[in-house]
Amino acid sequence: MARILVVDDEPDIRFLLRRILERAGHEVVEAINGAAALDAVHLMPPDLVVTDIMMPVMDGAELIDRLRSTATTATIPIVAVTGDPHLAGAADAVMSKPFRGPEVLGLVESLVDDREEADPH
Repeated sequence: MARILVVDDEPDIRFLLRRILERAGHEVVEAINGAAALDAVHLMPPDLVVTDIMMPVMDGAELIDRLRSTATTATIPIVAVTGDPHLAGAADAVMSKPFRGPEVLGLVESLVDDREEADPH
């Protein structure tokens, strides 16, 4: 399946997303803020990023901007987790907290499938 980077400063949210995604067969990598996420992306690029927007050190909006501004990461699908869609910037999709497992999986798998269809290699 897909390698998914989950970015959130709340350990409980990361745990919940990891559990939902791993049960569906995805590999999950975690980061506690945008700066740690950028490091993780450069070490091993994910197939998709799920990021909270409100975080310390580097928030999700800046992470999204940074990913979109670099050629090697510009096409990675991004799901922003926020109550205010206006804060999501250039994210491909927005998800609100609290979320449900089927909602997360439907959104993630749709974006992963779209990316695989666009680049079958």
